[in-house]
Amino acid sequence: MMNNSTSREHDLTEMTRKAGEVLSRYGNCAQASFAILQEEFDLDNAAILKGLEPFPGIAARGETCGAISGCLMALGLIFGSDRLEDVAKSSLPLAREFCSRFENEHGSTACGNILEAKLGSKCDFTNPTDVAQYVSSGGPSVCTEIVASAVQLAGAIITRKS
Repeated sequence: MMNNSTSREHDLTEMTRKAGEVLSRYGNCAQASFAILQEEFDLDNAAILKGLEPFPGIAARGETCGAISGCLMALGLIFGSDRLEDVAKSSLPLAREFCSRFENEHGSTACGNILEAKLGSKCDFTNPTDVAQYVSSGGPSVCTEIVASAVQLAGAIITRKS
């Protein structure tokens, strides 16, 4: 029988594994990170998955990493309020913690900066030559690691606060 700590570690490891599989299969970091957390923490509203489609690097412009977008969406769904008048936004401190931890781990929250640090160059995902360079330099593997890391960070926060 596993204790709570061992069980949580197993769950986080399993989420990390799934994140890699989902990203490799579908290629959208925002959707992959959210889909894993959606499944793990029983979040409903499949429309959000659809809505996250343009979020990898915020419309493939090298801006905020899509793994962050997907994880923040999950944090907001779990800890946020559905009332605009709620002044105490309980998900915001958790979102800031997540972003800070992500940035400490990857050096930035911006897709282009992360890829440049890890692969040696940014990628314009609308340019076929850049995409070919991204693939040949191991970009999909790097992004899989980033999504897995983001899901693990968010999962740890969710598990700790739930």
